[in-house]
Amino acid sequence: MTPFALDLNDDQKAVRDWIHGFAADVMRPAAAEWDEREEFPWPVVQEAAKIGLYSLDFYAQQFFDPTGLGIPMTLEELFWGDAGLGLAIAGTGLAAVGVLTNGTDEQIGTWIPQMYGDAREVKVAAFCSSEPDAGSDVSAMRTRAVYDQAKDEWVLNGTKTWATNGGIANVHVVVAVVEPGLGARGHASFIIPPGTPGLSQGQKFKKHGIRASHTAEVVLEDVRVPGHCLLGGKEKLDERLARAREGTGGRGGNAAMATFEASRPAVGAQAVGIARAAYEVALDYARTRVQFGRPIIDNQGIAFQLADMRTRIDAARLLVWRASWMATTGKRFTAAEGSMSKLFAGETAKSVTAQAMQILGGNGYTREYPVERMHRDAAIYTIFEGTSEIQRLVIARSVSGMQIR
Repeated sequence: MTPFALDLNDDQKAVRDWIHGFAADVMRPAAAEWDEREEFPWPVVQEAAKIGLYSLDFYAQQFFDPTGLGIPMTLEELFWGDAGLGLAIAGTGLAAVGVLTNGTDEQIGTWIPQMYGDAREVKVAAFCSSEPDAGSDVSAMRTRAVYDQAKDEWVLNGTKTWATNGGIANVHVVVAVVEPGLGARGHASFIIPPGTPGLSQGQKFKKHGIRASHTAEVVLEDVRVPGHCLLGGKEKLDERLARAREGTGGRGGNAAMATFEASRPAVGAQAVGIARAAYEVALDYARTRVQFGRPIIDNQGIAFQLADMRTRIDAARLLVWRASWMATTGKRFTAAEGSMSKLFAGETAKSVTAQAMQILGGNGYTREYPVERMHRDAAIYTIFEGTSEIQRLVIARSVSGMQIR
């Protein structure tokens, strides 16, 4: 097992510096424009694809980094550049993780390349789990998938919401109910291939933050997909459902939860990048802003805030790195360490960006400085992919062994 280390190796440092350069030179100059436009930034993603930053090969290399630090390192740098643009570049990853987590080798090899496209024709993918009445409560999901045995097809009907890249994706991964009586254990994931009739985009959401990332409803009306589009295959699903009916399936086996559990440290890394960016702006401002004849950082009230901000950021990064290393090396989460990392990093991003605005005073509240945008972007990190309250519930259940409600 690869030992846990706090130092990046030379190859990782080179990759980090390369991503940082792209974030500084391409993302940051474009961030305010795409935030205002609230449109998907295809040109920025295209630039990332041209240099190999948005590609299956690059993310596969980082995903299979034996230290577990490739993905969190990548995401921290991208989201240091800008959260909206970062999510536009990284959003496909959630759907890819969904296939990696639940799919067969053949499905992984067939569908993940189609999620990214290539530098000549960039594609994106969407993971569709949440519904209007089923967000944190995945057991309330209503989207149905019914098997048509005569045609070996699955028929899907329902509405998904809050889907990153929903409706503009080349490939959609949809979580649906296949056996309602089993609650959350009766779910499965399906690939919806490009151009499948019956799938359409519903409303596109106008958001408080991460505005360059496309978020929309996905409507499924008699969507038919071949049997081989069931992630993991019919035999595996039948076995899992049989265990669930007998009461021997345990708490595992839920398609959406498996994907979110694998992605939570990565979401934490995004939050760390936002927090670090805001902290650096505030630190630079405090060093150069002069009031009453001296830089404002000379005042303990400012200096202590910056000390707390840096401490929380470093602590959040350590939690993210630990969880990422554990996941990669097969070390079991015994205290919901993935949820810990997402919880603490998300709360850190929200508090640090608020403190950065306070340090900048009136300037922090204007769009002349980026911390206003960073604060709006950070707000989602205590909400999506499991609210802070849900993370605390997961952690409490894990450490207590009790089914806390």
